[in-house]
Amino acid sequence: MTASSFPDGFRWATATAAHQIEGGNWNSDWWRWEHTLGSGVAEPSGDACDSWHRWEDDADLVGEMGLGSYRFSVEWARIEPEMGHFSIAALDHYRRVCEGLRRRGIEPVVTLHHFTSPRWLADRGGWEHPETADRFARYAERVAAHLGDVMGRACTINEPNIVASIGWGYGAFPPGVHDWERVPAVQEVFVDAHRKGVEAIRAAAPGVPVGLTLSMTDYQAVDGGEEKMTHRRTAMEDVYLAATAGDDFVGVQTYTRERFGPQGRLPNEDGVTVLPMGYELWPDALEATVRRAWEVTGGEVPILVTENGIGTDDDRQRIEFLHGSLAGLLRAIDDGIEVLGYTCWSLLDNFEWAYGYRPHFGLVEVDRTTFQRTPKPSARWFGEVARANALVDIP
Repeated sequence: MTASSFPDGFRWATATAAHQIEGGNWNSDWWRWEHTLGSGVAEPSGDACDSWHRWEDDADLVGEMGLGSYRFSVEWARIEPEMGHFSIAALDHYRRVCEGLRRRGIEPVVTLHHFTSPRWLADRGGWEHPETADRFARYAERVAAHLGDVMGRACTINEPNIVASIGWGYGAFPPGVHDWERVPAVQEVFVDAHRKGVEAIRAAAPGVPVGLTLSMTDYQAVDGGEEKMTHRRTAMEDVYLAATAGDDFVGVQTYTRERFGPQGRLPNEDGVTVLPMGYELWPDALEATVRRAWEVTGGEVPILVTENGIGTDDDRQRIEFLHGSLAGLLRAIDDGIEVLGYTCWSLLDNFEWAYGYRPHFGLVEVDRTTFQRTPKPSARWFGEVARANALVDIP
């Protein structure tokens, strides 16, 4: 290795999520939420990027960048449209996606749950109901059995801490609950679902590495804010990191930092660039969260960066952010932290949940009418990094 190179076998990837790119996911709780008066969603997902039909275009883009992995999610509402009734056609569709990626020399990294749930599950209590953990495990087993010989890696649940806190605390995700006292029960179900999901996947697809992906933030205490910061970090991260013991990896996903004073969370700091979604541009967050995940898990669970990126209309700013994030990641690796790979969020400009289509995280622009994909300069630069397996200069 040189000072700017990554370890041999380091996995370079980009990522998407089914609901954000496929389109027409009408049977999910999120589609219903988008069309609920007062939900606060800027606009419905609609056709999204039409990736249900154009997935081969997306796979070609990943291959053209020279990336070795592509993380995407399968949609529970399509696979199990009613409780206990599984769609072979939907499972076959996702199998074709995995096979198409394999033909291009790309490892399929399959996420089983990325924010969206079937309507029938939500109507039966969703992630607040203890039986949901068993229902998730049954679903995970069916997916793993169908895709086990073609998927390269499995992620059980994407950012359960975000679903729990925003769905049951802030009320901005379905089911739209504003009651923080109900959040711990949701967390318990998510942890149980992850553990049972790991067991189910390992039983149905032996040898496929499996782990959890977690939203992590560079939490910082300012002028006596340690107690408030620790309380927030413990609730948002530690309960889930503790649940990764024995996993093949923990997926670290990070975008920014949060500062806490004695009275709680502080506003953005003066002089720090604020991005369109309202948070600070803070590339150092990746190094900080990777180090903390490694520390909390006792160095027992390898790290896989499963999301890191920036929502911006300034593509040079995107390149600068990724460069800064990767420089920090190299420092962590140099200190002996086992990092398996890096995933840039995201491949496409897509549906960004409550924000609609306004934030642009993609390496590739998507025309909202024709669905034409146009790689940005950041896609070319990121491809150069992947091919070199090293941090190359900003053009």
